[in-house]
Amino acid sequence: MIDLFSEQSISWQPLADRMRPQSLDEFVGQAHLLEHGSPLREVLEGQGLHSMVLWGPPGTGKTTLAKLIARKSDANFIAISAVLSGVKDIRSAIERAQQAKAEGRPTVLFVDEVHRFNKAQQDGFLPYVENGTLIFVGATTENPSFELNNALLSRARVYVLKSLDAESIQQLLRFAVINKERGLGKDNVTLTEEAAVQLSRAADGDARRAINLLEIAFDMQKQGGGQEIVLDDAVIAHVISGSDIRRFDKGGEAFYDQISALHKSVRGSDPDAALYWLSRMLDGGCDPLYIARRVVRMASEDIGNADPRALQLTLNAWDVQERLGSPEGELAIAQAVVYLASVAKSNAVYTAFKAAMRDAQESGSMEVPLHLRNAPTRLMKDLGYGEQYRYAHDEEGAFAAGEHYFPEGKAAQRYYFPTERGLEKRISERLAYLRKLSQANKKQTQS
Repeated sequence: MIDLFSEQSISWQPLADRMRPQSLDEFVGQAHLLEHGSPLREVLEGQGLHSMVLWGPPGTGKTTLAKLIARKSDANFIAISAVLSGVKDIRSAIERAQQAKAEGRPTVLFVDEVHRFNKAQQDGFLPYVENGTLIFVGATTENPSFELNNALLSRARVYVLKSLDAESIQQLLRFAVINKERGLGKDNVTLTEEAAVQLSRAADGDARRAINLLEIAFDMQKQGGGQEIVLDDAVIAHVISGSDIRRFDKGGEAFYDQISALHKSVRGSDPDAALYWLSRMLDGGCDPLYIARRVVRMASEDIGNADPRALQLTLNAWDVQERLGSPEGELAIAQAVVYLASVAKSNAVYTAFKAAMRDAQESGSMEVPLHLRNAPTRLMKDLGYGEQYRYAHDEEGAFAAGEHYFPEGKAAQRYYFPTERGLEKRISERLAYLRKLSQANKKQTQS
């Protein structure tokens, strides 16, 4: 079993690992979880130990918090990684926990990247969490609601960690520069204010990434010789060039959060916000064809018949992306997104379609009325297929007033309620006119 929490000091240990906070006083960020009197704060102060899941983006302190819990707890502490461990490691950890329980000691089991374990592996922890053999502490970058078993979640408290702000990252960078025991303080290093700002921006909320970039810049300048090492904005700009990519996981929660933000910006008629989220997704490496497909959906769901041109424009943008690729295709998608966000909105068709689908599923297999059936053979004609069908084009105004198109025994339904926006306003007016004609026809027939 690999010991994730080994404290061995090695010369090539990364700066980010050396600078991992050794106490709560050194920990930066997550103030919403660590205020005095909070449950997590009490655990870190050696009280109220309980099972938990630490959920947050990379470099926000999940593993560090687990290490701090390990130091403060008198429990037997076992740490494994779901990336590196298998069933054998899980069994070994449980056996050690059972042995510690027999000796009267509780066990804290820390599982890093716990979302990597499948559902069966996660189930393996349940009986031992339930009977108190071990206290479970999991760390994950993925939404526990989707990645962890409900049974495991019900036995653990979820703490949500946030990305670090620029000020917090700059604080960590300055500490790494001046710290003589674990940081760069033994060398004559100067980190300018402008450089610290650049690094904090490039880190994108990830403390580990910020310190890794700092170490790269330090090593690069140290190789150049000289008694003083100055890390200014020019040095940092060189280090971060080509690596300044925002967080985007192409399939996890961040992916769906961003496409949701794009869709809601379009629906909310904010073309600028829609362009921002589109750019965020493209910048993060999202497949433009995926976005094009989703934009087509937006055209039908949120614009609909208020402006039918929206659907054609999105299809054209998809076609441009497939034919020409980047950057022409991305510009066409951007054009479509701006158009969708700017025009009149209607979800009337979307709502009507869902209502009709629900009705179709609930009403059973009702037969098609004979007068609506085709009669390509003599037998079908003899059986009455197509009899009394009124051909609309032969009627006045090309409309068969009073005709019934639903199954026999099923009253006419109304699913589609056009809005008073865009072209749909005219559609609404026409449908209202046709309904009046049908009502007049029914009254005339009844009389």
